[in-house]
Amino acid sequence: MRAFSVDLISLLFIYCSLHAPHVTEGCSCALTHPQDAFCNSDIVIRAKVVGKKMVTEGPFGTMRYTVKQMKMYKGFDKIQHVQHIYTHASESLCGVKFDINKYQYLITGRVYDGKVYTGLCNLNERWERLSLAQKKGINHRYQLGCGCRIKPCHYLPCFVTSKNECLWTDMLSHFGYPGYQSRHYACIQQKEGYCSWYRGMTTRDKTTTNATDP
Repeated sequence: MRAFSVDLISLLFIYCSLHAPHVTEGCSCALTHPQDAFCNSDIVIRAKVVGKKMVTEGPFGTMRYTVKQMKMYKGFDKIQHVQHIYTHASESLCGVKFDINKYQYLITGRVYDGKVYTGLCNLNERWERLSLAQKKGINHRYQLGCGCRIKPCHYLPCFVTSKNECLWTDMLSHFGYPGYQSRHYACIQQKEGYCSWYRGMTTRDKTTTNATDP
């Protein structure tokens, strides 16, 4: 059991270097566009959390959340139906806390030994807080862009260096997270093999923009 706990800690610290932006004492995560969070996850579901149980006690405890899955967007090849989500019990070690019997959540995570693990550095958000574009992205658009690379721009000047990159400038223009590109755009590969930002309000031709816009 101790080996299991140590392994879980290691996995959650890996999450913190890869995924969505949350900061608590002892846990910091790189900013990640929702599309990258989707593409880097094994499992993406919409679910209501209906129960929780501490399955490993102690300072490195593990919390198991029981969920009622509403819809699976990614992960059919891993698990047919998700019933439990595992996370570290401590937020300082990147554990995530869900409210019980209150909200539907978008939950993303990785699968190890047939179990779904998530943490603060994964994308976990109340469903009603997502923008319409993010919901459409989760439903199908983000999958179309998993071959693209979203390149963060923290300081000017910034440039794309290959045709499969989209320049992510939220950190410059919004000075916070989530920014406009995170909430309203997906980076989609075009017929010519180039990747560019796509909003998708009307037709693809009218709303596809180049790699530096918006």
